[in-house]
Amino acid sequence: MKKSDLIDTAKADKINQHSEVYKGGPVGTAVRGMAMGMAEVIPGVSGGTIAFITGIYEKLLNTIKAFSPSLLGEFKNNGIKGIWNAVNGNFLLFLLGGMVGGVVVGVFGITYLLETYPPAVWAFFFGLIVASAIYIGRQISKWTISEIVCLIIGALVAYGITVITPSNGSESLPFVFLSGAIAISALILPGISGSFILLLMGMYTFIISDTLRPALTTLAPDKLLTLGVFALGCIVGLMSLSRVLSWTFKNYRNITLATLTGFMIGSLNKIWPWRNPTEWLRDATGKIILDDDGSKKKILMEENVFPAGYNGDPMTIAVIVMLILGFISVFLIEKLGKH
Repeated sequence: MKKSDLIDTAKADKINQHSEVYKGGPVGTAVRGMAMGMAEVIPGVSGGTIAFITGIYEKLLNTIKAFSPSLLGEFKNNGIKGIWNAVNGNFLLFLLGGMVGGVVVGVFGITYLLETYPPAVWAFFFGLIVASAIYIGRQISKWTISEIVCLIIGALVAYGITVITPSNGSESLPFVFLSGAIAISALILPGISGSFILLLMGMYTFIISDTLRPALTTLAPDKLLTLGVFALGCIVGLMSLSRVLSWTFKNYRNITLATLTGFMIGSLNKIWPWRNPTEWLRDATGKIILDDDGSKKKILMEENVFPAGYNGDPMTIAVIVMLILGFISVFLIEKLGKH
């Protein structure tokens, strides 16, 4: 075979890799995206978890990683079509479209259920995360001391994140950039919630209430600047983490899977079905922040309790049923993902 043929074959393989359509085609990709979008609305539940159990996790990492300066060369050689193929445009288009729809459904549907039947909904997600951890652990081809240690470390880190006392945060632009870079990890790290990370960093109220809404409604220059810095941090964090994870998957797959399994196990503390509030979100003056209609306080910290100590209807039977349904759903999703 000629050298030129080898080059053409390698190039064709690269294009085929980026143009791959998962079983189920565009609709299947959009449904996966919708599930990810719905998960991102739930504090303590990560879209990365859904990406993993639906079989698109590594493809998502490689797609994000494709956004690099090399796209300039791709544009020069092959134009817009070359860039579209390089970033796996079809996959990204349907995935993002599904995520937008999922966020809308999550905001108006799941948030209502969380407010009305909180123990039952949290039980569903608890079962889902337990099954997801088992599912990811099953992907590890060989368990050694290294995998066991990484699983324990991942679990301890995730658990530690759920019990850390939130800081006061900072409105300085460097800290805003850093918070964006760290919070975006929720998109591709199973078991880690971006909204909860912002809470821990003391930035949730500042970014969501004090910056995002005024920026979109009044277009105030200072708010737009802050939002732009936060978005830049998200982009840098996403690009950096996707490359790190893609490299670790390629070189240390079992260790990476063990660590991600640990993340999910450690995050279970955050989605225990019965939790009582212990602290609420406050503004700079110390006043408790209410939701948009002023009817409920926004919770900052909670403590896990047993049904007997829960401040409200424990819905014990419903919790058991929903926990089982959540557990089963992961393996149903796995089977559907193959078809």
